[in-house]
Amino acid sequence: MSPAFGAMEVEHYSKGVLLEPFVHQVGGHSCVLRFNDKTICKPLIQREHQFYETLPTEMRKFTPQYEGVVSVSFEEDEDGNLCLIAYPLNVDHDNLENLDNSDCEPKSKLLRWTNKKTMLLENEKIPKEWVRQHRKEEKMKSHKLEEEFEWLKKSEVLYYTVEKKGNVSSQFKHHNPWSMKCHQQQLQRMKENAKHRNQYKFILLENLTSRYEVPCVLDLKMGTRQHGDDASEEKKANQIRKCQQSTSAVIGVRVCGMQVYQAGTGQLMFMNKYHGRKLSVQGFKEALYQFFHNGKYLRRELFESVIKKLTELKSVLEKQESYRFYSSSLLIIYDGKERQEVAVDSDPEDLEDLSEESSDESAGAYAYKPTASTVDVRMIDFAHTTCKYYGEDSVVHEGQDTGYVFGLQNLIDIIKEIRDESSE
Repeated sequence: MSPAFGAMEVEHYSKGVLLEPFVHQVGGHSCVLRFNDKTICKPLIQREHQFYETLPTEMRKFTPQYEGVVSVSFEEDEDGNLCLIAYPLNVDHDNLENLDNSDCEPKSKLLRWTNKKTMLLENEKIPKEWVRQHRKEEKMKSHKLEEEFEWLKKSEVLYYTVEKKGNVSSQFKHHNPWSMKCHQQQLQRMKENAKHRNQYKFILLENLTSRYEVPCVLDLKMGTRQHGDDASEEKKANQIRKCQQSTSAVIGVRVCGMQVYQAGTGQLMFMNKYHGRKLSVQGFKEALYQFFHNGKYLRRELFESVIKKLTELKSVLEKQESYRFYSSSLLIIYDGKERQEVAVDSDPEDLEDLSEESSDESAGAYAYKPTASTVDVRMIDFAHTTCKYYGEDSVVHEGQDTGYVFGLQNLIDIIKEIRDESSE
């Protein structure tokens, strides 16, 4: 039994867990789903699974914690609404079948989705009329989401205004267009394959955003090369073209997605990978600046922590013999939740008493400086990673992943430039 399932309540365990869209997914095409508050899951790809089970100890602090594997099935209720349900995996992890990666390629068809958690895990004593009304409301929401998504997917940079009422973090749900897109595509793929099979293996990973109230997430595609050694000629040519037409070929890094809360306007800003590919080196720098700006002021207090962690990661990767992290991404995450300015001589207990009023316009223009631990830097997506320890690989590389290290150094230099220019 995986650690995630081991912590579940017995009644939920026996009925399975409804997987919901992971609203903080800002990039990638593989569907990432929310398993619980601390855990996410995504379709298992054998190479990525192998990476998590064998990765070097010194790299673990820079990757999500691996929490096991679950079996996921595609289910449809009587109204035709589609759901993904996770159940315990009742097979030996060492004998996992080699899944076809074609399952994970995006398709153009989309399908409406709805949150059926209340119905699937409902207590049998709940009145049928209440359930019927709930279904009706959910169906209306579903139609609205479908219409909204048709508009959202046409926008490469989107600003969504958060209402003044309610907690900011509670209003993230359903409004990240990229996570919505990936979730709908996953449902469509599984629906099309339902006649042939309805059991999929998903890998469980640490939810890196769980400790942030309002996660600001930057997804960076790292390296000067994106195609794996096993890529077809067509795939290889396509990936080379994307690198040459973006900042990947020039500086070894490009924007793959972004989510930022702007306290100045009360808006959420989303940037997708299509916009990221169009950026020049100067445009990339401006996007980084935008990521660290909350609409009122630049979050300068975050720079040193980010630079320190990127430098440490670079040092770790320089020592990794034979690894190549093709098409891997790097996440930078911090909390966009605004805090009140606190005097230098304030009592430490005052810091714990900062309340929701801190987001009011009456709050100070500067936030108190959070500790370095409020910023996270992690590598994700290892479906095309290779190293000499993977015995079945026909190509064996020597030395460090120079393309990835090159991108890291340029990223560090650009963040330092932003830091220095903003302090002048």
